[in-house]
Amino acid sequence: MSSQKRERAEKAGRGGEDEAARWLESAGWEIVDRRRKTKLGEIDLVARKDGLIAFVEVKWRRSAPDLDLAIDEKRLSRVAAAVGAVAHEYATNGEDIRIDVILLAPGAQPRHIANAWMP
Repeated sequence: MSSQKRERAEKAGRGGEDEAARWLESAGWEIVDRRRKTKLGEIDLVARKDGLIAFVEVKWRRSAPDLDLAIDEKRLSRVAAAVGAVAHEYATNGEDIRIDVILLAPGAQPRHIANAWMP
């Protein structure tokens, strides 16, 4: 991938994360962290609501049909590994944890897949 393409993809990804964060906040979630980097990978968003910590993978695509292929077991397993490394830092009061996915495309309603990873 050229550096220009990578830069555009990075910018679109950040925009998608911002949109997902606003959407979650409108649904009553508190965003407690963004783009959390670990040695095992990155977690796009960390959100809290009602005794639950959600580690959220955000996928943005140019068209809604492309969202069907945006997430797979391999990608989710990387997110799960990253979550395993840092979950204890966020779930400090006995909160439940889960991994969610939010899929975004222009003109489409956000698709929120709650508890997307169940090993």
